[in-house]
Amino acid sequence: MKRLENKTALVTGGSRGMGAAIAKRLAHEGAKVAITYVSSADKAQAVVKEIEAAGGQAIAIAADNENAEALTAAVNQTAKTFGSIDILVNNAGIWMAGEIDKHTLAEFDRVVSVNVRAVFVAVQAALTHMPNGGRIITIGSNLAERVWAPGMTLYSMTKAALIGLTKGLARDLGAREITVNLIQPGSTDTDMNPENGPHSDHQRALMAIPKYGSADDIAAYVAFLSGTEARSFTGAVTTIDGGLNA
Repeated sequence: MKRLENKTALVTGGSRGMGAAIAKRLAHEGAKVAITYVSSADKAQAVVKEIEAAGGQAIAIAADNENAEALTAAVNQTAKTFGSIDILVNNAGIWMAGEIDKHTLAEFDRVVSVNVRAVFVAVQAALTHMPNGGRIITIGSNLAERVWAPGMTLYSMTKAALIGLTKGLARDLGAREITVNLIQPGSTDTDMNPENGPHSDHQRALMAIPKYGSADDIAAYVAFLSGTEARSFTGAVTTIDGGLNA
């Protein structure tokens, strides 16, 4: 029997990068998987088709994290399709950089809505469908704890907020044996931050192990946290960044 047989997982932002790798790994471990996407319908369907070709079950749902109603509807659709939500992976997020005195209030509101408020919305909606012993895993960033360059204030602020949200939720949901954990990736080879990109050499120079991580590395840890072996992992913050924050 596979590790996540008879489990259902919802991965927000699952059409590419880390989200796609997470969705495919959870499906490989036996879970039925729903993913959300904003505009990349073709990429989302490609993830679904790859999972189905390997014998799994998956659906893709259009839902922008900035739209609380759409995100709640995606959670409810997942539960209606598969019967429950055992694993919620809050992966969707946006990058925002710039000089602090030039950011607009609209930009502030957008990055907070997508990176923080949406996690609260998804968790609150999922709890209606999540049995005791469920798993909530959020993908943050190592920039939550070390801001190694200027221009990242708003993004780092939102990722730091996820630490407090994770620890608070772990306490709130402990009686139901629902674990809540945060993964903080560093430089990971995706289309958003490729290992051969214009800023990659500078990032590698800051690491203890000067190599970009793989989206599959993050997916493997998500799969572990989703399983029974991780039943005592809750309120934990794990940084996976080649030692950049060491």
